Amino acid sequence: MTTASTHWAATEFDQLDLGDARLNKRARILMERFAADPMASIPKASLGWSETVAAYRFFDNENVDWQDLMAPHWQQTQQRMAAYPVILCLEDTTELDFNGQETKGLGPLSYEAQRGMYVHPTYAVTPEREPLGILNAWMWARTLKDADGQRGGPKESLRWIEGYERVAEIAPDLPGTRLVYVADREADLMPLMARAQELGTPADWLVRAKHNRCLPNGDKLWAHTTVGAPLGEISFLMPARKGAKARTVRQQLWARRVELPAGKGETVTATCLVAREIGAPSGVTPIEWRLLTNRMIDSAIDAVTLIDWYRARWEIEMLFDVLKNACRVEALQLGSIVKLERALALFLVVAWRIAYLMRSGRTCPDLDATLFFDPDEIHSAYLLNDQDEPDNPKLNDVLRLIARLGGFLGRKSDGEPGVKTIWLGMKDVYVAAKTMEKLRDRANAKTYV
Repeated sequence: MTTASTHWAATEFDQLDLGDARLNKRARILMERFAADPMASIPKASLGWSETVAAYRFFDNENVDWQDLMAPHWQQTQQRMAAYPVILCLEDTTELDFNGQETKGLGPLSYEAQRGMYVHPTYAVTPEREPLGILNAWMWARTLKDADGQRGGPKESLRWIEGYERVAEIAPDLPGTRLVYVADREADLMPLMARAQELGTPADWLVRAKHNRCLPNGDKLWAHTTVGAPLGEISFLMPARKGAKARTVRQQLWARRVELPAGKGETVTATCLVAREIGAPSGVTPIEWRLLTNRMIDSAIDAVTLIDWYRARWEIEMLFDVLKNACRVEALQLGSIVKLERALALFLVVAWRIAYLMRSGRTCPDLDATLFFDPDEIHSAYLLNDQDEPDNPKLNDVLRLIARLGGFLGRKSDGEPGVKTIWLGMKDVYVAAKTMEKLRDRANAKTYV
């Protein structure tokens, strides 16, 4: 029988260096525990009291820097990126609400009375939406407003510019891969576009426009772009959302090369792309996207490609959903923001792992399951579903079995499993796999007595 292989966390954190082998080992153990049952509290995820104490000591350790914790994952992410011709570097911010907790160092959120912190990662995905990992991240808490209503600390808009600069720094290390920085309306910042142009645009950028800027000739950007006949049309299925059913969306496309005023007589050369819905159902607000990019658009195919890239931005929203609802990070009680940052560094990787499994099962269903799961985990998935294991189990077959343990029914009308049923099912699979490992260890120990 095949023995259990190295846990994925050990591979992902192979280059981890916290300056102490014991800290490195503890970090890998914590990653394995959190990945096995992301919804569990730290005591519940730990195996016994001594491991619980060790976990809290790890998060209390002032010598552990959260960026050092994430560094090996960043390296692994870059290695995965090198295998693809185009990588979308998605950037966004999410707020974590710790209201009611006595955690030191937190600050106000969208409402001044709320207490929490912000996380701002850059997430690498393929155009087919396969998530490859997190490239970098920022974590911070806002300061309170002073008597004049002003808030101290660095401007939060700098995160977007720094995010592009980090992507630009990586670009020379990946000469065979085109990097595309993709962000929503908060990134519609002239300093970001000017900085990209100043650097020679080593990475492409694509942001959703927030400002209807005035052009040098006096025209408004959006009206100027949509003059004349549309370049073409696009049609796609808009998934169901809260309060809205799934529906087919048809949009007409316009694109125009423009010079955007950048202050002090300077301009930034960009392309404005407008996708405007036609034939929207009665009572439904038509969907209109206005995008800005450094890239040229010479045809409807170019425009459709960029829209598809922008639509892939939803993957970072899924990452945040997993982080909050699967990993339940807002329930962490660690006493200070610095301790929270250490835990969040691990949970960000766990959230990526869950999303990665789900997407890989859809985009590459016939891949060898052993590339993603330990042999014991595969054995457990088949055993718990009372099915015989084939000689060469496929990724999607194993994922569907895992999801069934998490409540996925697997009917034809159900489509493919989502992240929730996968993370719920992985808990049972992990317990069964660890049981197999312990039984095998005991049997081996008796053999050599």
